[in-house]
Amino acid sequence: MTRFTVIGAGHGGKAMAAHLALMDCRVTLYNRTPEHVAAVKARGGLDLDSYPGGPRGFARLAGVSSDMGEALAGADVIMVVVPSSAHADVARAAAPHLSDGQMVLLHPGRTLGAIEFSKVLCDHGCRADMLIAEAETFIYASRSDGPAQARIFRIKEAVPLAALPAKRTPEVLAALAPFYPQYIDGVSVLHTGLNNMGAIFHPALTLLNAGRIESTLGDYQFYIEGVTPSVARVLEVLDRERVTVAASLGIRGRTAMEWLKLAYDAAGADLNEAIHNQSGYYGIKAPSTLNHRYIFEDVPMSLVPIAALGQHYGVSVRGMDSIIRLACIIHRTDYWRRGRTLDKLGIDRLSVGELTQFVMEGVRCWEG
Repeated sequence: MTRFTVIGAGHGGKAMAAHLALMDCRVTLYNRTPEHVAAVKARGGLDLDSYPGGPRGFARLAGVSSDMGEALAGADVIMVVVPSSAHADVARAAAPHLSDGQMVLLHPGRTLGAIEFSKVLCDHGCRADMLIAEAETFIYASRSDGPAQARIFRIKEAVPLAALPAKRTPEVLAALAPFYPQYIDGVSVLHTGLNNMGAIFHPALTLLNAGRIESTLGDYQFYIEGVTPSVARVLEVLDRERVTVAASLGIRGRTAMEWLKLAYDAAGADLNEAIHNQSGYYGIKAPSTLNHRYIFEDVPMSLVPIAALGQHYGVSVRGMDSIIRLACIIHRTDYWRRGRTLDKLGIDRLSVGELTQFVMEGVRCWEG
């Protein structure tokens, strides 16, 4: 029996823990705040509801804990299902407790998440012979229906995943295949990170609708009413910059138009038209506040590292920098300082060839 630990008891973590338990896995759910999982611990598991034909029922868990050492002890696979802004904190807490042979998967890594996680482990003295990987996006569309309840609306059919180093991705895919055949080879963590569509859609669309969000508390259709021709032109510029950054690293990134066609079979003459032709966007409300993960997570953990790669390798990222600076002003914080910059990740002195070799072949630890 494969032993899983799921770190994070938000809607995603609860959905994943429940689904794995219903697939007869031994699952421990961890959350750093005991009160947040008290109801789950008292019941001994989670109630999972789902779409017609999807997984549902009472999922009994092997353990519920707010002690990281207890949660990681004996785990084969560790699923990290927290906002990417918390990845470094999880790595610091996990560093003393990880063991040889364990796998840590970030769901998702956003941009360069696996590199950040590995660097923090190294900085905190973790020398375990374990493996880190990241998914390009979260496999579930889910929500929390209560303190011990979760609901799955959809399970994605194909989710790219890559290990650090990429040569070990087949090991991760083989370990997950009995439970998640949806995971496919994502080539490398540069590919999964630079195909991060949330970096393009979320921050700019939120910031360019700041007045409307604050005046309506998000009571409008985010993608349909919030995307106008002018807003879409900004998204197109950001997307071109992202694809150009990827090209500077020898990567053929998917454009937003290609992604909409691939994921939703939505097409159009331009991005504005393609977004409005995506039927799944109808009915999705805007965030009710600007204090939302579309800014405080997606800017420092997605836009900043993409823009930093662009600046380092000679790509103009003025559009991205503008959005980052707007976020800094509105949130009165320095997201360039808080974000995943290349010096923080320990890759600021690498050439394109050296960075590619690092993500494909890997090294155990940074020097100094």
